Amino acid sequence: MTSNSNGAVPTHGLGPFLQDARLRWVVAIAILAFLVVAPMIFGSYITVILTNALLYVVLCLGLNIVVGYAGLLDLGYAAFFAVGAYTIGVLTIQFGFNFWVAFPFAVLAAVLAGVIIGGPTLRLRSDYLAIVTLGFGEIVRFSARNLEITGRASGISGIQDPSLFGWQIRTQTDYYYVFVVLAIIAVIASFRLANSRLGRAWLYVRHDEDAAEAMGINRVQVKLAAYVIGAIFGAVGGAFFAANLGAISPESFSFEQSVLVLMAVILGGMGKIPGVILGAFIIILGPELLRDLGEFRLLVFAVGLLLIMLFRPSGIWPGRRGA
Repeated sequence: MTSNSNGAVPTHGLGPFLQDARLRWVVAIAILAFLVVAPMIFGSYITVILTNALLYVVLCLGLNIVVGYAGLLDLGYAAFFAVGAYTIGVLTIQFGFNFWVAFPFAVLAAVLAGVIIGGPTLRLRSDYLAIVTLGFGEIVRFSARNLEITGRASGISGIQDPSLFGWQIRTQTDYYYVFVVLAIIAVIASFRLANSRLGRAWLYVRHDEDAAEAMGINRVQVKLAAYVIGAIFGAVGGAFFAANLGAISPESFSFEQSVLVLMAVILGGMGKIPGVILGAFIIILGPELLRDLGEFRLLVFAVGLLLIMLFRPSGIWPGRRGA
């Protein structure tokens, strides 16, 4: 590296990087501005669809920590979604808790569920782990369907809208902005985790567990941390999902929900945050954009997904190799 006549270090080598960083900030601000004004541009129906897409962004970023960062195949992620939703429903309806008082218990319930299930099972690998997580998801769903406290098959209804500093979160637009904030927090948390010491440990464990353990990384603890943090994301999404709908039932947390979230993560690009966000929006918005095709829309959407995976097997926006 040489200096110019004024003794300054030339910065032409940093130009593309700085320009790329500026471009990323411009794109991020443009997207945020669009999200802020979207309810004013579109009608209430589109606002509902976008709210659902933002919910999936939160869920997909949580599963991305488990699948994309730590390399664990989780087929029962909807269980944590259900734990958060049902904890809010039970505590607010059965015990009369305020939403914000019940909210920490929803997160704590998901953490406990993650530790109880993940502790003894995360020593397993690949197919065995997938089977256990699938079983856990079905256990939670069947428990919700058969326990009296969860309302059995009818579920729980009458969940009250929360209020925040005098603001009563009631309309669909209100919940839309709540999910915008939740999605932003999830994105920031995901970036911080990916660039943390724990994130680097997940990277090593994902690529080679034995080598990571030889380097002094406790692979079980590292994988359990990913599982628990992913569970927190799911519980947060479930808590606000329950408040938004005002009613929940076991059908909202089926195996298909776990598959859709996993599909969005893989489709967008595992481990790549912008890719995961893109995958979440594609999974939710795709069928709606094809609604004019009537009964053929899901067939066309499925064919589109197959073509994407054939030509982009690593996802639409995959992470860098080795990253």
